[in-house]
Amino acid sequence: MSESRDPVEARADGERDLYEVATWEPRSVLDKLSVFAYTTGVSALRLFVVVLALVILGAQVILGGLGALADPIVGTFTLLSAVPALGLAAYVWYADVTTSEPLELLVGTFLLGVLFAGFAGIVNTGVSYSLESLGLMFWGTQILYFFVVVGPVEETVKLLAVRLYAYRKPEFDAVVDGAVYGAMAGLGFATIENAIYIAGQTQGIGDTFNLVVAGSGITAVRALAGPGHVIYSAFAGYYLGLAKFNSDRAGPIVVKGLIIATVVHALYNTLSGVVPGVVAGVTGIPWFVAFFGFIIVYDGVFGLLLIRKISRYRQAYHEATDEAPDGERADMTEFDG
Repeated sequence: MSESRDPVEARADGERDLYEVATWEPRSVLDKLSVFAYTTGVSALRLFVVVLALVILGAQVILGGLGALADPIVGTFTLLSAVPALGLAAYVWYADVTTSEPLELLVGTFLLGVLFAGFAGIVNTGVSYSLESLGLMFWGTQILYFFVVVGPVEETVKLLAVRLYAYRKPEFDAVVDGAVYGAMAGLGFATIENAIYIAGQTQGIGDTFNLVVAGSGITAVRALAGPGHVIYSAFAGYYLGLAKFNSDRAGPIVVKGLIIATVVHALYNTLSGVVPGVVAGVTGIPWFVAFFGFIIVYDGVFGLLLIRKISRYRQAYHEATDEAPDGERADMTEFDG
């Protein structure tokens, strides 16, 4: 839909000056001051968010055990744990049929995904601690906690990593770009989350053999869990891209994407604590094997749904460029990647 206009502007012949009647642009000193105050305030707010995230990450390094990543073994395990998530994010990037996204935007979104994970950690830990202190953390409330706190908070901060930087750039010029940047934010989030788990599980282990044994196990688990974050945030990012090009319905579209990502995320958290145990009890296979099987099936199903959504965009893109009139086709083919 085209942007709505005031009736005066819509009926004007273009010769009458409608400044501060139905239109506006910065003319006076006060106008320019207002523009400056707004842009400076928005920029300062963005900077504050990033600096606060850096402070939280620094505190995690100093107080939360992330300093253990300086150990070559722990650092290597962390990098290995991110490989499957990186592979999935790379596929989403490859599947983008439009222009290839600039490396600086991809890296920037990844780093913001790393930084903003701290916000989610504070909220999740605070709510969990409060529920446990009040004796309210049991099976039913834990599920509610996944759907009302963990899922919405983590998917929101990952979407914020896209919205704060890449979304505002002219290179974000297609709906599917939202999925690409969402996947990168998810990769950043998964990487720092893996690092926290691995550092926590290996903290205090002195000898190399036990460190390798403990690190191998948690790394394998985190390597399978990581792609989930890429899938969830790629879904939310896709809808953020859809919102950018449908500004009249942007709010509900973004909410829809967050709901989808939240439900898929929270459902994983819920089922991963139940299904492997049930399968292991019924079949007699080790719980660890059942857990791995569950993750592969779950992420496989929703990963295929994500690929299908991106494939639909690819098909529509090719049909649009093939069927467009010659003049329009020439304009659209410049976006081929």
